[in-house]
Parts: sequence; structure tokens; C-alpha cells
Amino acid sequence: MNYSDILKDVKRIVVKTGKYQLEKFHNKEFSINTKSTVVDLVTEVDLESERMLIDYLKHKYPHISYLSEERGTDNEDAEYKWVIDPLDGTTNFTQGIPIFTISVALMKNDTSIIGVVYNPVTGELFHAIKGEGAYQNDKRIVVSERNELEKSVLATGFSYSRATDMYHSLDVFTYFAPLVRGLRRLGSASYDMCNVARGSLDGYWEMNLRIWDVAAGDVIIKEAGGSIVYFEHKDGISLVCGNDTICGILYKKISQYL
Repeated sequence: MNYSDILKDVKRIVVKTGKYQLEKFHNKEFSINTKSTVVDLVTEVDLESERMLIDYLKHKYPHISYLSEERGTDNEDAEYKWVIDPLDGTTNFTQGIPIFTISVALMKNDTSIIGVVYNPVTGELFHAIKGEGAYQNDKRIVVSERNELEKSVLATGFSYSRATDMYHSLDVFTYFAPLVRGLRRLGSASYDMCNVARGSLDGYWEMNLRIWDVAAGDVIIKEAGGSIVYFEHKDGISLVCGNDTICGILYKKISQYL
């Protein structure tokens, strides 16, 4: 497959979907429902965005399967699949906070080959193809070179299962708070990962994510020269990321709470 041509098509549909989201974000005319918990939200914008993305990509590439947050998968064992989070940061979206993204990855088996993350409000469009570097609006990006924890700004998030698993997240958060320059909670895992990739954040950790939260960010961070360590913690996907040094420090510190 020609990954460069595929990337162009992915960019085209995420920008189109972003225009739809931006209109809804400003006029606030959408319904809101809950899923697994009262804090796990889904809106009609999530669902329509997902439909737009899948319909376009399946029309262009009918041989490629998909796995999406709201719709699930059409072929769990497919070699190639789109991994889609149509609106990463739904709570921010519903509150009028301009930090949410569209995240699309093309995975071959368990490896992300292409990653695209788009913030419709700011127009930030991050992308990477495995082996070809990472970019923001077509400008090359690299991770931070900062390697001292006390000079670092980190980000994290709290999972939707926090009602039953909050003590782990709070323990780690409390541990790092006095040791770093700053801690941020932006509310979108894919956007956190892209901020690590471009060096705006020095590191990021979070527990109990899902593959659609991280698939695009994975290849973007790695192509920006960063590292990611995945680790076991209850269910879902848990990770730390940053440059090699910060990633190693974060994992070593967090390991004591696992």
C-alpha cells in the first residue's frame, strides 16, 4: 500500500469531520448520554463523526477493517485495521473547553503504521508514518531533550473507572506533584501524546486507556524520537512516554505503585 496516499486521504476526512465538530462545538446543539459510568460520556457528535470517518475510509479502502470506540470492530482478526477515536475529549467538548481531537491510526497487526491526530479548534494536525518522522502541520517535530524531573512538565489523566481505582491515580499524582515543574490534566490522551511528541510536555502517563486512545499517538511519539513503555495495571492500556530518560524515570517511579 502507498502510505503517503493513504495519509492524504486520512487528513482529508479528519479535517472535514473537524469542521462538523467545530460547528456543533460552537452552537452547542447536541444530545449527551452516558456509557460505562456517569462520567463516561457520548454525544451525537461522537456517533456522527464516527460514521463520517468509517464510511469514507471503508469506501476508499474496503479491504481494510476498522476498530472504533463506539462501533467496535468489523473484523477482529484483520491484518490491517483503522483504529479510530472520533472525539477524544468528549467531556471537554460538552463543557466548551477547546481541547478535543479526532484520532485515526492505521495498524498492521499490533503495530501503528500511520497516525493522525487533529484538534479542530486550533487547527493542529499531527501525523506520522512509521519510519518517516513526525509532523505538526507538516513541520517536523521532536520530543523534549529535558532529562531532569524537577525541570519537567508532565501530564496525566484519570480513567473512567476512577470511582473504583482512584487511589492508584491519586497516589502517583501526589507523588509527582512536588517533584516536577508542573502537572497538567488536559483531558485528551491523544492530544497529551502529541504534546509530548512536539516537546511541549516532557512526559505523560495514564492508566486504563483503550487502543483507540493511543494507537495514533504511539507512532507519532516514536517517530518524534520518543519512547513509550506499556505496563500492566488492571484492565486496558497503561503507559508512560517521553524521551528515553524521562520515560525511564517515570516508569521506575510509577512501578512502585503497581
